[in-house]
Amino acid sequence: MPALISERKLANAIRVLSFDAVQKANSGHPGAPMGMADIAEVLWRKFLKHNPADPNWYNRDRFVLSNGHGSMLIYSLLHLSGYDVSVEDLKGFRQLHSKTPGHPELGYTPGIETTTGPLGQGIANAVGFAIAEKTLAAQFNRDGHNIVDHHTYAFLGDGCLMEGISHEVCSLAGTLGLGKLVFFYDDNGISIDGDVDGWFTDDTQARFEAYGWQVIKVDGHDADAITAATEAAIKENTKPSLVICKTTIGAGSPNKQGLASSHGAPLGDDEIALTRDALSWKSAPFELDDEIYEAWDGKTKGTALQKNWDADFESYKKAYPELATELVRRLDGDLPVDFDQQAQDYIQQTQEQGGDVASRKASQNAINTLQPLLPELMGGSADLAGSNLTLFKDAKGIQENAAGNYIYYGVREFGMTAIANGIALHGGFIPYVATFLMFMEYARNAVRMGALMKQRIIHVYTHDSIGLGEDGPTHQPVEQLTSLRTTPNLRTWRPCDATESASAWVEAIKSTHNPSALIFSRQSLPHQQRDAEQVANITKGGYVLAKEQGELQAIIISTGSEVGLAMQAYETLSKNGVGVRVVSMPCAEIFSEQDASYREAVLPANIRARVAVEAAHIDYWYKFVGLDGKVIGMTTYGESAPASDLYKEFGITTEAVIDAVNSLV
Repeated sequence: MPALISERKLANAIRVLSFDAVQKANSGHPGAPMGMADIAEVLWRKFLKHNPADPNWYNRDRFVLSNGHGSMLIYSLLHLSGYDVSVEDLKGFRQLHSKTPGHPELGYTPGIETTTGPLGQGIANAVGFAIAEKTLAAQFNRDGHNIVDHHTYAFLGDGCLMEGISHEVCSLAGTLGLGKLVFFYDDNGISIDGDVDGWFTDDTQARFEAYGWQVIKVDGHDADAITAATEAAIKENTKPSLVICKTTIGAGSPNKQGLASSHGAPLGDDEIALTRDALSWKSAPFELDDEIYEAWDGKTKGTALQKNWDADFESYKKAYPELATELVRRLDGDLPVDFDQQAQDYIQQTQEQGGDVASRKASQNAINTLQPLLPELMGGSADLAGSNLTLFKDAKGIQENAAGNYIYYGVREFGMTAIANGIALHGGFIPYVATFLMFMEYARNAVRMGALMKQRIIHVYTHDSIGLGEDGPTHQPVEQLTSLRTTPNLRTWRPCDATESASAWVEAIKSTHNPSALIFSRQSLPHQQRDAEQVANITKGGYVLAKEQGELQAIIISTGSEVGLAMQAYETLSKNGVGVRVVSMPCAEIFSEQDASYREAVLPANIRARVAVEAAHIDYWYKFVGLDGKVIGMTTYGESAPASDLYKEFGITTEAVIDAVNSLV
């Protein structure tokens, strides 16, 4: 059989598995898998360096399906090449607890590198993979020992390129010269609403060439052309490459190919029968000939590749034993053995030193102390580094130094955050990213995706309240803390002084399966006195900072810059004979995870007189103060004025806290 026909038959295996699974589920997107089948066959069988027998092999190529609605494409590829994805798994497409959910999900399916759903974020993750590979290689590879050496490939569609995030990350990828990054663009001209000529007429080639990419245009159904383009992309090592593949959506379907009707709905039994005839496909649904599986099997080649790499790594270990040990530690996600003790010593020193300081400055102090202990800490800011204070003493931008440890992201909050997700997923780094809390809104969906994937990413957000002052309500966050705190699996810290700031950083670094949002102030905050037990209890998310004098009558709960107000109110109330305590709650999510006995010790259920104070939207705090309690905070947007005037204008004052407690007692 001629090679081209043989390759077409192997590609047709993807097509039939995809439309059969979508039809059985009565849900899904058959068009993209059918249209990209020829591209996928070439990449996965000829070029992709992976081992289905060990999906987590360190030096594998990374593959990302950014147009994740076409998930049956990757599930078919995983099944055909030998991953632990069975025919029964394909039959369970989009069903509860199956290995084949509607969009690729990290942790459900072996071989899935990232969760792609919202269009565009997959390519941003891919940029993160490529950054991590390039930087890790520069840090660890030595002459004759290319231990870190792999490509990152991504499939994407028109929707990915229409999303604004694609401009952010592809521009940066060109600037960084990510030569091992290769994108395949499914240029089929169709989205769910129909022919994209009505709303997407960009010159994509010119756009990417302007970014500094190599661009190659091919017929996406010509295996030889795709092969040549992929070879050229791999050969180019100073620029990322975009292979524009002109394809037909739903290719093979006599009546639906090239039409929006094949995009997001099953083909239907009658059309599937016609498509089988058009493809000369005789097998029943989900049945393939042995010769198909033999031609697709990737285990033999993958095992040999990994075996060769293992031998190279053994040689590397002998030549560079310390580097090898460090690389394995970082790829495994383990912290240095002495990190915890040194971190705890730093927290205690911070408490002993005292001193009033803006928590953004306390954060920078923490980074300067912790980063030398953690070479894997990869910083970055969406501009504003001089304001959010995320540059550390030995920061080296990867733009100038490939083995660096800091990324100047430019004004790209969304792209930055989604890239950080990819860096974390790759392994070898703990990324942190930074901007003003208000601009978290630009990055919101990427923050959510990192939480969904349970990745260790640290989001640093400064200028956390109306306390930033004269910039006004466009820059003053009000509802953002509530948004972050109600995001599942995300831990949001708002420390009140340098000690809590140091503790927040340490806990975020140790939090292997939770991203963290660290919220810091612009204005100076007073240092709080604590004993050793109180310092230790910071890690529990909430603790008694000031104990009542006499019988407990009321509780003040606060975070961040408002803890100082709470403590001032405590002093006055205590002098007036009111038995009040102050609870600092830097991380409400962690506090809520504590056992009932601890939570009761901090917030006794029988004390209904509770006041929460925070310069953010009040609604969140009713879960802690109850309907009988009061919350002092924001219900509107801020204003442009000095911070001290704003706190008075919106009634976030010591006097207001005192009055609220007295009214309840």
